[in-house]
Amino acid sequence: MPQKSFLTTAAVFARSLIFNIAFYLFFSGAMLFGIPLFAFPRRLRQRYIAWLNSSVFWLLRTICGLEIDVTGRERIPAGKLLVAAKHQSAIDNFIVWSLFADPTFILKSELRFVPLLGWWMKAMRMIPVNRGGGPSVHKELNKRVAAELADNRQVMIFPEGTRTAPGSPPQYKRGIALLYINSEAPCLPVALNTGLYWPRRKFMRWPGTIQVEILAPIAPGMPRDDFLALLQERIETAANRMLASRPQPA
Repeated sequence: MPQKSFLTTAAVFARSLIFNIAFYLFFSGAMLFGIPLFAFPRRLRQRYIAWLNSSVFWLLRTICGLEIDVTGRERIPAGKLLVAAKHQSAIDNFIVWSLFADPTFILKSELRFVPLLGWWMKAMRMIPVNRGGGPSVHKELNKRVAAELADNRQVMIFPEGTRTAPGSPPQYKRGIALLYINSEAPCLPVALNTGLYWPRRKFMRWPGTIQVEILAPIAPGMPRDDFLALLQERIETAANRMLASRPQPA
């Protein structure tokens, strides 16, 4: 892979610095400014978050030269849905959220105690989970997911549990399979290559085009292990295809 020139790297560094400052100032300010919406119906907060997401994408495009290309929107079923997405970058949350009408995320419980973010988690009825918990935690998680699905919401989960570098061996957790079995809802796989452009725990935001592919939904009713194998095969095949067609820019 050819090395980037010093001038190219310096330019990307400068644009990344400007973006990171603008992003964190805007995101914190938007969450603070939107707190009065807590007194209104959730649909107004969803619209506000849709505006916030589109503003973040505008910052990425304008400052960093980073576009987002989404394919497969026509595959999204109506109504209640489990959404299982590849997770490579912090921008994944914004992208996946922007694809659906009334989403909620399964997130690690520690985030509840982050100022502003924790307040918004509660206001949007996100689902905190203690990843080190036992059977009682799984029982409560299934209960919360069932309640949100009964409200025709789209429940987002990253089945690997954490961000992974592009091309790293997949480590899908069995939790998504248990939710699939217990919820009796279709599961929509989503593949992406965000880690090429906004790498995990890295400062640089590389220009280019992020690919996001919404894959064919998996109907309810499959055996647990068969479902997990099919989910991993669909997501990883698409993610590896993206990696092969667009080598890492850094």
